[in-house]
Amino acid sequence: MTTIRKSDERGHANHGWLNTYHTFSFASYYDSKHMGFGPLRVINEDRVSPGKGFGSHGHDNMEILTYVLSGALAHKDSMGNVETLEANDLQRITAGTGIVHSEFNGSTTDPVHFLQIWIEPAEYHLTPGYEQLSLTESEKLGKLRLVASPEGGNGTLKIHQDARVFIGQVENSKQLDHQLAPGRKAWVHVIRGAASVNGQPLTAGDAASVTAESSIAIAGADPTSEILLFDLA
Repeated sequence: MTTIRKSDERGHANHGWLNTYHTFSFASYYDSKHMGFGPLRVINEDRVSPGKGFGSHGHDNMEILTYVLSGALAHKDSMGNVETLEANDLQRITAGTGIVHSEFNGSTTDPVHFLQIWIEPAEYHLTPGYEQLSLTESEKLGKLRLVASPEGGNGTLKIHQDARVFIGQVENSKQLDHQLAPGRKAWVHVIRGAASVNGQPLTAGDAASVTAESSIAIAGADPTSEILLFDLA
């Protein structure tokens, strides 16, 4: 079964410096029907104004993935990491027993646009950890590129959950296929452009949950289409 979650059904808040959309319940947005999907707990789409950002704040017992779509995001944390993530960069933080970090748009002219994803770990109170990965356009074009998995390594971020995360660009009038093992489910989020998932049309910000299916067909309907796919236990 493929069930659509439209972009305009997401939670939304505009704080002036931050324009944010919440796929699942988060902060002041609460929807008992959309608390998460399996271990996938948060997909927030954030746009932060120049010179603004999130001050130091804490997290624990969560796998946090950040994917920068445009602009640059300055990051600093209590593990000693000081980085600037640019477009096509991904970051993984294992919050574990607790971390403090800040995220800031250091540009005085350009906004930063990124996705922040939270996945509940299979085990709590892990040692905090950090990884970063840079993608190229060619790595994503015409394929679903594995970017996070329980195994990690080989250009893949390690997450402490039975979940695999893929990013891909599906060309117009072409198709990407993904096989689901028995008992697994998927969440497909359209980052930009337009595509169909198992024959159902989606545009940027839309998503589809896929359950009790053996495969997923993602057909491109726009030259700029980019897809985020979570394969979950």
